[in-house]
Amino acid sequence: MNETTRTITGSSHKAIRVEEDGPVLHVRLNPWGQEDTLTAVVLDDLQLLLDDLHERPDIRVLILSSMGTDFCVGADRHEYQVALDSDPTGSALRRIADKAQRLCQALENTHAVTIARLHGRVVGAGLALASFCDLRVGADTCRFRMPEIGIGLPPAWGGAMGRLVSEAGAARIRELMLTCDVFDAAAAHRLGLLHRTAPLDELDEVVSAWTRPLVRRAPEALVLTKRMLAGYARADRATDASLLDSHLLAAHISRQ
Repeated sequence: MNETTRTITGSSHKAIRVEEDGPVLHVRLNPWGQEDTLTAVVLDDLQLLLDDLHERPDIRVLILSSMGTDFCVGADRHEYQVALDSDPTGSALRRIADKAQRLCQALENTHAVTIARLHGRVVGAGLALASFCDLRVGADTCRFRMPEIGIGLPPAWGGAMGRLVSEAGAARIRELMLTCDVFDAAAAHRLGLLHRTAPLDELDEVVSAWTRPLVRRAPEALVLTKRMLAGYARADRATDASLLDSHLLAAHISRQ
C-alpha cells in the first residue's frame, strides 16, 4: 500500500476491508481471520459496496482478494441450516440465496473493471464469485473444486452455472461439476477460469500490470467495452434460468 492509499473504515462494512488507492479499490475478504466462507454478512457488505460504486465513476478498477489462508472455501452451510431451522418454509434460506444472485449480477454489471486475485483454495461459491470478475489471476499453488453434488446440493449459488459454462465451456464444466474433482491452477488457466497464473509472491505484480494501463484508458470507452463484452457473454445465456436458483437451492435443502 503506498502513501496515497487510504482504508475506508466505519460501520458500513463489517466483513470486508476496503482500501482506496486513487481510481483503484482494493476489496479484501476475511479481514479478521475468520472462516474463509461467504456468509450473508459478507454478501451484504459486498452488495453495499457495489451499490455505492454507482456514485463513484472515479473508481476505475476493483481488485477482489482475501486476507485469509484461502481465497474462499464456499458458502456457509451452517448458516443455511440455521436459516432452515428458524424458518422451515425455506423463505429465510431463499433470501440468502437471492443475495448471492443479486451480488453476482452487480459484480458483472458494475462499471469498474473487476480483478480477482486468487490464492489457496477456491471452492464452490468462491469460484462462482470469482468467475463474475472480468480478469482473474491465481497463484500457481491454487486448488479449485466444485463440490456441490458431492455434498448433496445443486450447483445453484449466485446463478454461476451459466457464467462458468460461458467462460470455460459446457463439456469441461459438466465434467468438473459431476465428478467434484480438485483441479489446479494450470488446469484452470487452460479452461479460461484463470487468465494468468503466477507464483504467490508475484500475484501483485500481475495485478499491477493489468491495473496500470486500465486506469489510463478513456473512461467511457472502457465502460462501454466492458458492457458490450458482458452483453455478448449473456447472449450465450439467453435461456438462463439462474433466477430460479435460490428457489431450487432452498427447496432441495428443505427436503433433506
